[in-house]
Amino acid sequence: MAKDSGNIRYDEEFILNSRGLKLFTCKWIPVNQYPKALIFICHGYAMECSITMNSTAHRLAKEGYAIYGIDYEGHGKSAGLDGYVENMDNVIDDCSAHFTGICEKEENRKKMRYLLGESMGGAVALLLHFKKPEFWDGAIFAAPMCKIADDMRPHPMVINVLTKLTTYIPTWRVLPSKDIIDLAFKVPEVRQEIRSNPYCYKGRPRIKTGYELFKTTMELEQKLEGVSLPFLVLHGEDDKVTDKKVSQQLHRVASSKDKTIKLYPGMWHGLLYGEPLENIEIVFKDIIGWLEERVALGNTRLERELKQRNDK
Repeated sequence: MAKDSGNIRYDEEFILNSRGLKLFTCKWIPVNQYPKALIFICHGYAMECSITMNSTAHRLAKEGYAIYGIDYEGHGKSAGLDGYVENMDNVIDDCSAHFTGICEKEENRKKMRYLLGESMGGAVALLLHFKKPEFWDGAIFAAPMCKIADDMRPHPMVINVLTKLTTYIPTWRVLPSKDIIDLAFKVPEVRQEIRSNPYCYKGRPRIKTGYELFKTTMELEQKLEGVSLPFLVLHGEDDKVTDKKVSQQLHRVASSKDKTIKLYPGMWHGLLYGEPLENIEIVFKDIIGWLEERVALGNTRLERELKQRNDK
């Protein structure tokens, strides 16, 4: 299905992953200009791309960027058990295969490529970077799930028991959890939109899902020094879902020479679409400004790749 909205063409398509599952993909492409760069969005846990991240994609597409998204297995319109992450490696493999396939098309090979990850999607973006460290030109991490906030983390004894249960009842929805929608999104109308969106998962986290997310945050927290790509990390100072201290740690210890952090007083977890409009404008001014500066510098990755080919 394709449709035009102003100067943006929206299209969606189902693809098959390596495990034979049907995954939903979508894209927002500027119509009357050559895209400045490609941006690949990685949505949060229990979210999806085509509705909840539509406003984000439209804002960036209006600025001249081509935007691509994919619903993870068990999320949104993709196949799989609702809200179930059996293995985070599968999520990364699916995103990597789809995103790199787009980048390697003839018309896209010379374009710069960026990742934009929100919450769990921030963890996905980091893992995509670790999978192919030299592939991406940069990343934007919005309240990245590098560590679950202490108030959201189960007691160590509960974690120990649930870890053992992943072998026997991995899909059971018995994990104790607070209402993330109420904690993440400040604007009541946004909370209602998410609750009424049939493609957003609202049940309790499944046991294996909780284990995979917890394991991912534990692993990422130990690997932050290995982050080497240019990045912008954004975090609300009143975020009660993911820990702003780890975003600060990411900015402090990452080996990247080009790294920027923005902390927003009074803002919550949902920086991209869960805040009042005046706050969202502040956040996107920072995002677009950061992108414009780097696009203006030119494609240093392409220059490096051409030099390596010539050397060989």
